[in-house]
Amino acid sequence: MTESKRWKRRPPGSTWGDFGEDDQLGRLNLITPAKVLQGIAEVKEGLSFCLSLPLDYPGGNKLNPRRHPPELRPTVRGGKPNFNYPVSREDAKFTDVICDDVVLLTLQYSTQWDTLAHVGQMFDADGDGTPEMVFYNGYRAGEHIVGPLDWATGQEAATHAGARALGVENMAAKAIQGRAVMIDLEAHYGRARKLVGYEDLMHVLEQDRVEIEQGDMVCLRTGFAQMVLDMKRDPDEALLHGACAALDGRDERLLNWITRSGLAALIADNYAVEAFPSRPCAEDRCAALPLHAHCLFKLGVNLGELWHLSELADHLRAAGRSRFLLTAPPLRLPGAVGSPATPVGTV
Repeated sequence: MTESKRWKRRPPGSTWGDFGEDDQLGRLNLITPAKVLQGIAEVKEGLSFCLSLPLDYPGGNKLNPRRHPPELRPTVRGGKPNFNYPVSREDAKFTDVICDDVVLLTLQYSTQWDTLAHVGQMFDADGDGTPEMVFYNGYRAGEHIVGPLDWATGQEAATHAGARALGVENMAAKAIQGRAVMIDLEAHYGRARKLVGYEDLMHVLEQDRVEIEQGDMVCLRTGFAQMVLDMKRDPDEALLHGACAALDGRDERLLNWITRSGLAALIADNYAVEAFPSRPCAEDRCAALPLHAHCLFKLGVNLGELWHLSELADHLRAAGRSRFLLTAPPLRLPGAVGSPATPVGTV
């Protein structure tokens, strides 16, 4: 692989440059028109399932102290709340009553997409012996992903620019629709805490006769989101952090399978797709989120988290099916590094 204008070295096993020097979609490029048609061909019954939790779930900020539920309030009109607002206040001849609102939304609070700008790594892309903060395909912190603080110099900027590359608007423009495959981990492992490695996953695929092909989006049902929903916005964080299956991001064979499978996106109904915190690593320096590093940083595989998969998974299992049409664009919000989604699964 020849070097790019942004990097001289790419991470071993990565897809940097494979989809073009300036690519910002990663493996979403594998969702071709043919893959969309394969997804449409899976629609047999005309039934659609909402795969999003209500966006005010989990509730509170116990699962992550930096992420808070949405704050919904009216816009202001004439110094008054613009909600149940009688336009007759402005002109007596009008009969309209107006409601208009605004939301302060933590973009990765509930059902969400991770963009390729969500997690980068310290990596020597220049080949000069000094690691720098870099993201998928060599896009750089401070140049392409720009926050209000330059951590290298300590200098603060007047504004937050966000992701000038790899932002969620790229995913939205792609539209994200195609064939998806459900892997039902809860059916095999229940809701007890389980680190799922390569052997465990292969056992489930074999038992359920699940096949994954290049360009498929893979969904993992663990039961976690259903537990969150059942807690009715008052999550028991101790119970949740010790519950349900999660992928073992330290399992190199599992990571290699993700590479070989050609999957276009990896989605779960749990908190981070992978177990967090991860198992201890043997190296002196390593990723705290090894599966995030492998998928977002190396492969360009977007992650979906806290999706509500239980109803669809139950229906597919009862029907002896695993494939469906998935439609899941995020918000077209330029510069954002994550986004809520209201995915739809159609069978």
